[in-house]
Amino acid sequence: MTLAVRYTAARALDTAPAETRSPGPGEVELAPAYVGICGTDLHIFHGDMDARVRMPAVLGHEMSGRVLRVGGGVDGWQPGDAVTVMPLRWDDTCPACLQGHQHICQHLDFIGIDSPGAMQQRWIVPASTLVRLPETLPLDRAALVEPTAVAVHDVGRAQVTEGEKVVVVGGGPVGILIALVARAAGAEVRVVELSAHRRLLAEELGLTAWNPADVDVPALVGQWTGNAGADVAFEVSGAAGGVETAVDVLGVRGRLCLVAIHPRPREVNLHRFFWRELTLVGARLYDRYDFERAVALVADGTIPAERLISKVVPLTQAPAAFEALEGGGDVMKILVDCTDTTSTTDDTQGVTV
Repeated sequence: MTLAVRYTAARALDTAPAETRSPGPGEVELAPAYVGICGTDLHIFHGDMDARVRMPAVLGHEMSGRVLRVGGGVDGWQPGDAVTVMPLRWDDTCPACLQGHQHICQHLDFIGIDSPGAMQQRWIVPASTLVRLPETLPLDRAALVEPTAVAVHDVGRAQVTEGEKVVVVGGGPVGILIALVARAAGAEVRVVELSAHRRLLAEELGLTAWNPADVDVPALVGQWTGNAGADVAFEVSGAAGGVETAVDVLGVRGRLCLVAIHPRPREVNLHRFFWRELTLVGARLYDRYDFERAVALVADGTIPAERLISKVVPLTQAPAAFEALEGGGDVMKILVDCTDTTSTTDDTQGVTV
């Protein structure tokens, strides 16, 4: 019997036997090893995406694992191969796809949201979604390739170049990853984050982090840049105050990259956009180049993935891990070990983070 973590109603998850079948033509069956819990998974857990998910829904799209079986017509893959999955399935017929933007297909199937995800012991996906992993890369670290691909795409959308000054507003997992990718591109980076735990981690990774509750962030940016302002700001906080800060720190013709998903419309200082000729760009998901670049960055240690993993829990303790993540500030990334079904009489044991 194989198990899956399923979302059944708002704030309700269970572990139950998974549906199993053989991979069809063009498909592969995977054995997920580690699956990360991300902000989107928490939105689903809170019931915010019930209009989109089909219950009971198997969650998870940040993963690493190995190929178990291949279906007909699948070439280049064999059992035992270490892989991650770019969890996007597009139709190739909509206007976005025809313009070459398949990753934002107008009928996109985001696997793990719109269709069953990786938080199970057996998972069937299209072979076209597989991304090869180096055998030397530990699979727990490889589970951070997907959020790193998000960061690579974001930095690319913002067109960050060497020597530019970059402010990242929000120091959660994606914010830290953006900061690290931007630094790897040669930028000077500052992180703005309320959580002392996350600021400390940023500083341990060699980043400068500021607490917006204690300092005047635009004034500090002014001192840092000789009153020129930042070249790029990333809004990763999802908060109204974060939007204000990200706009206020930008210099003339600065670029604001919107990364966070804001649950409601926000007020934006459009006068500043006019006065300084600012640019706003959205950044959603990734393409195959972003994924392959992310694999390289995690594999060579540019992204110290092990430092971002707060906890690894057995599959059966995933529901308790979702509750633990709601505390937010003292946690970066919790991984679910799909190979471990250890259970206790109290599933909250060992999930303190």
